[in-house]
Amino acid sequence: MNETGSDRLEIFQRGGHLFMVVAAVFTGLAGALGAVLFRLMIRGVQAVAWGGAEGVDHMLETGLLAEPEDPVEAVQQLAWGWKIAIPALGGLLVGPLIYFFAREARGHGVPEVMKAVALRGGVIRGRLVAIKALASSLSIGTGGSVGREGPIVQIGSAFGSSLGQMLRLNTAGIRTLVGCGAAAGISATFNAPIAGAIFAAEIIVGHFAVTQFTPIVISSVVATVASRFFLGNYPAFKVPDYQIVSPFELLPYLATGVVAGLVAVAFIRTLSYSEIAFERLRMPEYLKAAVGGALVGVIGLQLPQVFGVGYTTISLALAGSLSAITMAALVATKIVATSITIGSGGSGGVFAPSLFLGAMSGGVVGTLVNQYFPGATASSGAYALVTMGAVVAATTHAPISAIIIIFELTQTIDIIPALMTACVVSSLVSQLLSRDSIYTSKLRRQGVDLDESSDPNVLKSLYVRDVLDNEPEVLTESANFQSILDLVVQSDHSQFFVQNEQGSLLGAISLSEVRRLIYEQEALRHLVVARDLVDTRHPSVTPENDLSVVMQLFSGTHLDELAVVDAADSSRLLGTVSEKDVVEASQHEQQRRDLAGGFSSSMTAVSRGKTVDLGDGFWLRETLAPAYMFGRSLAELAIRERTGVQVVLVRGRPGADGGKVRVVGAQDRFEEGETLIVAGSLEGLNELERPR
Repeated sequence: MNETGSDRLEIFQRGGHLFMVVAAVFTGLAGALGAVLFRLMIRGVQAVAWGGAEGVDHMLETGLLAEPEDPVEAVQQLAWGWKIAIPALGGLLVGPLIYFFAREARGHGVPEVMKAVALRGGVIRGRLVAIKALASSLSIGTGGSVGREGPIVQIGSAFGSSLGQMLRLNTAGIRTLVGCGAAAGISATFNAPIAGAIFAAEIIVGHFAVTQFTPIVISSVVATVASRFFLGNYPAFKVPDYQIVSPFELLPYLATGVVAGLVAVAFIRTLSYSEIAFERLRMPEYLKAAVGGALVGVIGLQLPQVFGVGYTTISLALAGSLSAITMAALVATKIVATSITIGSGGSGGVFAPSLFLGAMSGGVVGTLVNQYFPGATASSGAYALVTMGAVVAATTHAPISAIIIIFELTQTIDIIPALMTACVVSSLVSQLLSRDSIYTSKLRRQGVDLDESSDPNVLKSLYVRDVLDNEPEVLTESANFQSILDLVVQSDHSQFFVQNEQGSLLGAISLSEVRRLIYEQEALRHLVVARDLVDTRHPSVTPENDLSVVMQLFSGTHLDELAVVDAADSSRLLGTVSEKDVVEASQHEQQRRDLAGGFSSSMTAVSRGKTVDLGDGFWLRETLAPAYMFGRSLAELAIRERTGVQVVLVRGRPGADGGKVRVVGAQDRFEEGETLIVAGSLEGLNELERPR
């Protein structure tokens, strides 16, 4: 009986299945509440920014929780100067808010969540909830050409992460709650529980494992029910009655998929270019969003539809109320306006702009098709509806999520054949022309490859340059056998590289080859020279190769050391890389990733007890930087090589920079008064602190 009771209690333990279900319920409720409050914040900012007191009165008359309206009519009644000044003022408020309080709140949010899940074990700072909500509501409310879905995903994910850290969950548990928060945000925004769960599993978490997918589904359902309580059970858009008029229509929908893919690629590349351009712009970082706001205001002088989320304009396209010329112009200007808003440092999502671009481009295609084949095709609004999903599928590289989202938005099953056709084609076109989605392109510029980061082979994130030995054993081609033997005796290397008189690499002599001939040394002493023994087929690598490639070469040969050559000149020897160094680098990288996932939940204990047992002989410790480190860089100190200790984070001097926490680079120098967060064996930690 006791054993049965013990088994029953097992499921209530921290991290157990029922425990995660309960945590998912709370995350879903929080995600729904966050979505409702965020909508209210956007309405409030819009009312004040574009309507003043009259705008506030209108908001009160129509209801606080009504869908935020695009400020098109209000903009048209304002003088041209205000159309530029209001978005600029919004950027002037958003820039410093993000720069000084939470820089990860910049941009569209989803890439930051994906990065946290892949590289930091789902750890996201709790303050991001408030900063992201405020910054995004200011950006959207003052006319920034961005959506609210990305911010809500980031807000919900940040809450899920904070809850997981507070409950002291392991890395897998925190990641699951991050996915729950993302699902809750999407579900509450679109009134689409299935789409929310699929989006979180496909894009945020990256897989559909049952142990993680079940809490995500529960969180999504709870968020949907809660949001319906506050907002009612209505689809996000009023869509026209949809049906496939004839089998012939699948051909135009194939063409629509191609157009959607091209539009998506143009959007991805323009956004990436804008982010790079603003990064290079020489001016204070916190003022760039104001410049971006002013530029968006200039665009809005002629086409105010680019301001805000754009749902009102989308509804007009679905109803077939816009001309093809207007919709075509809005495709180009919306791409530019959204890219400027996000690239300059504004805060908002790219999901709604993707829907906007789909509706406009689909409307253009539908108008043309209906003009030439009026009896065999649906209205332009039907094509706008299908293309909304196709552009989302192409920009996110997630066709399943796009199909489900549009299906739930329309609440009609007749759309599925055309929607699947267009989404699959657009995804293929996009992936053919752009390796990255709109989310992963930003991460790749930061040096993060999620395909590799999620791979258990951590060597794919490390490179030859990280473990390069700059002092290889080198022989001239004319060196005699006795010189070779002398070098072998004195060296701990296994490969000896041979160069000609011009310094070009000819190949290598293996230690095993020397051993084979050592019994004949008397006969060979004056007869054999290095060029007679060199293996010209000896494989080599470049500093840009990742270590997984190196390990494959080691596995496929008997070698344990490879030549590292210049990528532009394969005859120029730069150094060597050994199998031992690759294995050690793999161990250190795995340790770093494990620490990143559990670091935040360990910080409280570190601050209380200074040292925390991480298990398997590893400890986490907070310590003041010793005097011998002052003014010296991490590379100069060679801490990891000397003590086996990894410097995880550095907390600045309280009086100098407010005690901000930073990740230290190889060339960063330590200062007096800084605090180190380090991990390693107790012996290594003690060695680090020992005066020198």
